[in-house]
Amino acid sequence: MFESLNARLDRAIKNLKGQGRITEINVASTVKEIRKALIEADVNYKVAKEVTDKIRQEALGRDVLIAVSPGQLLTKIVEEELTRLMGGSQAPINLTGNPAVVLVAGLQGSGKTTFSGKLANMLKKQGKTVMLAACDVYRPAAIDQLKVLGEQVGVEVYTEPDNKNPLQIARNAVQQARATGKKVLIVDTAGRLAVDEEMMQEIEGLKKELQPSETLFVVDSMTGQDAVNTAKTFNERLDFDGVVLTKLDGDTRGGAALSIRTVVDKPIKFVSTGEKMEDIDLFHPDRMASRILGMGDVISLVEKAQQTFDEEQARKLQKKIRRNEFDLNDFLNQLEQIKKMGNFKDLVGMIPGMGKAIKDMDLDNEQFKPIEAIIKSMTPEERANPDILNGSRRKRIARGSGTSVQEVNSLMKQFADMRKMMKMMNKKGGMRQGLANLMGGLR
Repeated sequence: MFESLNARLDRAIKNLKGQGRITEINVASTVKEIRKALIEADVNYKVAKEVTDKIRQEALGRDVLIAVSPGQLLTKIVEEELTRLMGGSQAPINLTGNPAVVLVAGLQGSGKTTFSGKLANMLKKQGKTVMLAACDVYRPAAIDQLKVLGEQVGVEVYTEPDNKNPLQIARNAVQQARATGKKVLIVDTAGRLAVDEEMMQEIEGLKKELQPSETLFVVDSMTGQDAVNTAKTFNERLDFDGVVLTKLDGDTRGGAALSIRTVVDKPIKFVSTGEKMEDIDLFHPDRMASRILGMGDVISLVEKAQQTFDEEQARKLQKKIRRNEFDLNDFLNQLEQIKKMGNFKDLVGMIPGMGKAIKDMDLDNEQFKPIEAIIKSMTPEERANPDILNGSRRKRIARGSGTSVQEVNSLMKQFADMRKMMKMMNKKGGMRQGLANLMGGLR
């Protein structure tokens, strides 16, 4: 996420490293490079100029403390200005009404239907009863896609396959949601390949009919400035409440995220990455600014872990670690929990300092498959007692998992090293982080 922008900003700020103090001359050249980096990342030119003028003004107006280098000070100023540019603080979603109606709009291919499923999953986990309504009557298989997503997350989907009137379907969906006690109704609407009058009239009609508590505009962040221009056009007609940026895990330059708040004057409320139903986050401008500058995002990492890991399981695991009873069943369980948190490279990138270290590394959840295959090819006794794995057993496991004996040996060495580390830390009284241990072992 934002790797190219991060690299450009890092190069620009390096101009001040080694400098004794901030001057008109050195800050001017650095700010020029920052502006160039933002424009190359597809940030609106006026927005890029405004933010860099502010950075220059702030940099020249601050004294450099003895303990802080000019480069560190400028990094802090850039972080503050990027945070301000993206809205300053996280904007909450409004869920008032009986039911609260969330209207989801956007162009075809922007990821509206997938986002609708992800939002339903997020709200369900928060304890809300949710219904999805399929009001895209034009795109082939749109209704089926929403039904599949609904089944995936365990949420009811209201459909009328033979009805081609979106307004009537939406009206009936509200009645059904109310009758069945649903607290939230998420309405997935039709899009087009480009903005046209028919689509705008339809979405306007839906908003007027439903009076939603929240209207969200979904935009594909990979489309850059086109995304900003489309959002502006939609907002002029729809006056939506917030923006959803999708496909932030792709080869995006980040310009849409940095420009859209200023140009459209509407907050970014959610960001979506990947196809998994868990790949959705509330948008926090300060955390995003920190990630753009390669400073990590530990708070989001901890929140993801808290959402994924079961407290009772964690306590049981902690006891097993203390007794030195951590086995391959526990290892596999922790691996599955980490996968639920999202893309492994994104997770590691949230750790301060790790973003640059792994930027050229091919890290994804697919790399866990050989490990899972090896462990699942073992008998229950072998998983519980890895020490019994002799040569013949390892050959059998390699054949069963489609891997080599060398790969089996490598995994067992990593596991043995991890258990030694756990034992050592137990003696020091500091072993309380099963997740950290597993990540350390996998590296």
